[in-house]
Amino acid sequence: MTTCLKTTPLNGWHRNAGANMADFGGFDMPLWYETGVRNEHLGVLKSAGIFDTSHMACIYVKGENAFDLLNLCFTRDISSLARGRCVYGAFLDAEGFCIDDAIVYKFTDTSFMVCVNAGMGETIARHLDENKQEFDADIKDMSEKLAKMDIQGINSARILSRLIKDPDQVFQNMPYFSFKGHPENDSEVRLADGTPILLSRSGYTGEFGFEIFLGPDAIVKLWTDILEAGKQFNITACGLGARDSLRAGACLPLSHQDIGHWKFINHPWDFALPWADDKKSFTKKFIGADALLPCPEDSFTYAFAGDSLRKVSAGEKTKVKDESGNEIGKVLTCATDMGITWHDGKILSIASKDLPPDIKIKGISCGFVMVNKKLEPGTSLILEEGRRIVRATIVTDIRPDRTARKKLSNFI
Repeated sequence: MTTCLKTTPLNGWHRNAGANMADFGGFDMPLWYETGVRNEHLGVLKSAGIFDTSHMACIYVKGENAFDLLNLCFTRDISSLARGRCVYGAFLDAEGFCIDDAIVYKFTDTSFMVCVNAGMGETIARHLDENKQEFDADIKDMSEKLAKMDIQGINSARILSRLIKDPDQVFQNMPYFSFKGHPENDSEVRLADGTPILLSRSGYTGEFGFEIFLGPDAIVKLWTDILEAGKQFNITACGLGARDSLRAGACLPLSHQDIGHWKFINHPWDFALPWADDKKSFTKKFIGADALLPCPEDSFTYAFAGDSLRKVSAGEKTKVKDESGNEIGKVLTCATDMGITWHDGKILSIASKDLPPDIKIKGISCGFVMVNKKLEPGTSLILEEGRRIVRATIVTDIRPDRTARKKLSNFI
């Protein structure tokens, strides 16, 4: 039986560009182009790359109790979230399992947008509706009614400044995880041709850049205009392969792979939970909270860095063993960050200052493991897939000197 995949408005462009296409979340998406994953990955670290992310879904939540509903369903406490700011967190079920992770955008005190993963718009909209109770809130699933693309890398603002109206004003006072505009007509941020956009200083690479939301009928022109404006910067169109390797090196999780149908706790994304100062309780009530406390001690997720660029498969094929050879878990993600290398016991990036003149950046495999016991940073692991052995180290961070959080003024 043939499965009919959904397509984004850029599908024709991808195919005409010779992209290697595959099913991702029910969408026909590009994995890489003729440039290859390595060059696309390095293109973002050295200059800029663009990604088609229209497979992701958006939900509008509006009404007098929109805040109360979201604060009940979302793990992050959004009571201090300012207008024009966005925040990462997750939606859990009553067992504390992750339904999906998401970013919540605040337009006003009574108007929000939620961006979730491919095919999850209906699921999260239904979850919100089921928990609406007496709340006065309107929930509107905008799946496939909005388009989205990302531009990531140090030259992102320089390229966008050629395509948006009043770029100097738009880029003023725009810190990390802030946004301006709206995907529809009531937007103060517009492209040069008048198209309204929401411009968010965020992304999924760990590097400086933006996510852009706009109408589906306008994204092909924006995509091609960005490629034209970015020629002098050697901008690169990137597929999901580079997106995966960049996000792994940035210690960012993939929903339904690194977080999923298990308790949303004991992982590197502790900031997504509203911990009190004592780290034993939460600052608010939210769905799934009771299932997370007391903190379970039978499952832990950690970031790791391999000893070389060699990698293993994620999933049941690969065994995670401790130094004594005991099997202790499984690999959730394993990708190769092409922009980093080991040097004198430390990880260095192509963006690191004062790199030794003779150093060669070869890449390091990295990702996440789930194990059955608590481990300390620096602990050695063995990742074993048949005869393939990769030695790895538990780390608190992977690719150093990332640019995402740096001031925008550094890049214009």
